[in-house]
Amino acid sequence: MLIITIKQGKEQAILNGDPWIYPSAIDKVEGKPHERNKPGATAIVQTSSRRFLARAAYNARSQIAARVWTLREDEPVDHALIKRRVQAAVAARAGMLGAADPQALVLLVDGEKDGLPGLVVHSYGGADGYVICQFNAGGVEMWKVPVVQALLKATGCANIYERCDPLVRKGEGLQVAPGALAGDAPPQRLTVREGERLAPMDIRTGFTYPR
Repeated sequence: MLIITIKQGKEQAILNGDPWIYPSAIDKVEGKPHERNKPGATAIVQTSSRRFLARAAYNARSQIAARVWTLREDEPVDHALIKRRVQAAVAARAGMLGAADPQALVLLVDGEKDGLPGLVVHSYGGADGYVICQFNAGGVEMWKVPVVQALLKATGCANIYERCDPLVRKGEGLQVAPGALAGDAPPQRLTVREGERLAPMDIRTGFTYPR
């Protein structure tokens, strides 16, 4: 596992709950070269005096060098953690999902707010519709399989689709390969409610067609 040592005086932001660690805060990164070059590899973050601070996803290619998973030393980053957090995020919005207009895009997972840095998930059409995922960071990219498994179980929706923002993913050193992760891809054109109006949209990309 990688070890990230934070510069003296830069640890307070992490202790205060800031989920992002920038290159300017890092003194050194120790570990095997192939791990250091893997976008999203799990790392232990420590102070200059080698005191545990966090576990984080490290990405040398990103402007955000590391994204914090947990501040708890006794909490491993594994399939169980990812599934637990996805399920908790969906459960927290279950009321909103159940009451939602079937033509609305409903936010299910909101990245750092749900302890899943870089993951954004929306639902369209409920259990009979589509779940749209964006893996905007190397850390969640590495845990794509348990994310999809948890979404299938938590939403009851069989159709999981990955939307890709080319600029974001290339900036993270990730491939741009949108497509169905489970079930079927959404059709190119659906009617989506935006506030008080309905608009034709390609929910695979977020593109809204001119009216």
